[in-house]
Amino acid sequence: MPSQEPPHRRVPRPSAARRPTGRTPGSARTSGSAHPRPATGKASASGRGPAARRPRQAPPRPPAPRPLRLGSPRPRLRLVSVGLTLVMLAFVVRLLQVQAVDAAAYAAKAEKNRYLSHKLAAERGEITDRSGIALATSVDAYDITADPKMFTPQESKVPDAPEQAAALLAPILGKDPAVLVRTLKSPPSPRYAVLARKQTPQVWNQIKDLKALFAKKAREDRAKGGPGVSVLAGVLSEKSTKRVYPNGSLGAGILGYVNAEGHGAGGLESMLDEELAGRDGKITYAHSGGRRVPTAQARETPAVPGSDIELTIDRDIQWAAQKAISEQVAASRADRGYVIVQNTRTGEVLAMANAPGFDPNDLSQADSAAMGNAALQDAFEPGSTAKVMSMAAVLEEGVATPSTHVVVPNRLHRGDRLFKDDIDHPTWYLTLNGVLAKSSNIGTILATGQLGKNQAEANRVLHSYLRKFGIGSPTGLGYPGETSGILAHPKDWNTSQQYTIPFGQGLSVNAMQAASVYSTIANGGVRVEPTLVRGTRGPDGRFTPAPEPDKTRVVSEKTAKTLAAMLESVVDDQEGTGTKAAIPGYRVAGKTGTANRVDPQLGRYKGYTASFAGFAPADDPQLTVYCAIQNPTQGSYFGGQICGPVHKKVMEFALKTLHIAPTGAQPPRMPVTFTPGS
Repeated sequence: MPSQEPPHRRVPRPSAARRPTGRTPGSARTSGSAHPRPATGKASASGRGPAARRPRQAPPRPPAPRPLRLGSPRPRLRLVSVGLTLVMLAFVVRLLQVQAVDAAAYAAKAEKNRYLSHKLAAERGEITDRSGIALATSVDAYDITADPKMFTPQESKVPDAPEQAAALLAPILGKDPAVLVRTLKSPPSPRYAVLARKQTPQVWNQIKDLKALFAKKAREDRAKGGPGVSVLAGVLSEKSTKRVYPNGSLGAGILGYVNAEGHGAGGLESMLDEELAGRDGKITYAHSGGRRVPTAQARETPAVPGSDIELTIDRDIQWAAQKAISEQVAASRADRGYVIVQNTRTGEVLAMANAPGFDPNDLSQADSAAMGNAALQDAFEPGSTAKVMSMAAVLEEGVATPSTHVVVPNRLHRGDRLFKDDIDHPTWYLTLNGVLAKSSNIGTILATGQLGKNQAEANRVLHSYLRKFGIGSPTGLGYPGETSGILAHPKDWNTSQQYTIPFGQGLSVNAMQAASVYSTIANGGVRVEPTLVRGTRGPDGRFTPAPEPDKTRVVSEKTAKTLAAMLESVVDDQEGTGTKAAIPGYRVAGKTGTANRVDPQLGRYKGYTASFAGFAPADDPQLTVYCAIQNPTQGSYFGGQICGPVHKKVMEFALKTLHIAPTGAQPPRMPVTFTPGS
């Protein structure tokens, strides 16, 4: 076959996709190319020359999208680092403040919230009679307290915890639920409130049982996923003591009582409160959920118990005196009455009874008017029992003797008044002894008128003796609320008082002062200050006797013995006014009194004060008994009639109790009257 020229082969132009990376249109070929293209030149006529084969310029391509680039993280990291640094710096500063700068203050706050402090009540000392028999003592008791914070909604998890707790506690404590709610919601201290004081152990046991029941229910509730709340968790107790009086109302006027805070509020409980109270202690301990943490350390200052007080009172004689006066006050429908028994030689008060009285174990039932000690706090005009002081002045000054004749008319005009005796009578012809035995007011005025050259001087002399006997002065007992009575200076005595004071009107005394006058005569003319306390026994068991009472000579022994014999005529002589006070086998010296009574509410005379004072045995005196009854309204109001029998009962009982035997001697039987012209 004829040879043919092979056809012209078109070299395919590489597409843009096949072009090597980095090549661009119009750029020179690489040195390895067989036919390098010129950079410029025209194509040949045939269009197939080198110029013709120069590649055509590719059409412009759209610009490739720029790749997405993230911003630099370094600024944000720096900002976060600065923030964290500031936060950590704040924590560090706060830690330094809490643990270094203010460590003590925060520790104290933590201690305050975690620890509770309770008072440890000191045991109050006993009050006993002279034989050691308890008249006032203390028994275990509990103060029911609460932690108010545990009743807040945040702590209790219930909105009405105070109301629920109050409803449960009120019947046990005998309190108004509303009062308990107010105490829990508005306590005096945010962590401490007293719900009830001086509760018996039985009351606290009831509350403990109730707390245990609610605590069990709370545990069961927590086991089921509930809140497990006990509204009584914040109820606590403090061990305390409660004052009790084993003999009830016996001697209540002397003893007084203790208030709800445990302080003496009347009588000897108040007067000797410092010695009886002791010194309270204190305990501080950790608590959680209303319970003490047993493993935590506690700080305790032990309490120091009070001292025991031994009185001069004899419980049995006190009982006899209180029984006798209570019965007579009731029988006479009187306002009140009192009886005092005193040892004439030592001044010791063996009994001091008041009627009506009160029971210090239950003050809610007590009459406020009867809660004091009227025997020391009442001031009254003594009446004829004061005549013994007038007679003492007359005998001591030597202006008369027991046998001196005194003519006593039925009426006596002095100053602007007309004086009389208790009864109308013809002219009496009495001895000075008879004036005392028959209790003649007129005879007493006539006798005391001889004490001076004129009435003013006689007044001054009589006043000096009244003061020596203790009238107008404190008795020396130091008893709270005691009255000193009233005795004006003689220059201030009005016309009436100049003549009434000698027979016991126009001055006032308390019952102890009146009894002390007769003890002075019985003791040979020496006044011994009365005493109620024999001594104290401290916590160490050591007994400290009371100081010796002051003694003052008032009249001579001779005058005292003469007066004692004259006072026997009042009781022993059939013409005397005190025959109902006679005791078979014993010689009794005494004096009746019937005085107009000043009504303290009206401020004027209304009713009478009946009284009797005496001592026995008359020839060897050892005991004085004084009785007074205020405003008797039924039966007799004369002292010899209603107080004479009381004196007899009490004196007879006391003589036998103390084993005081009769002397066996016969009374002197001094004359009471005289025959005119003899």
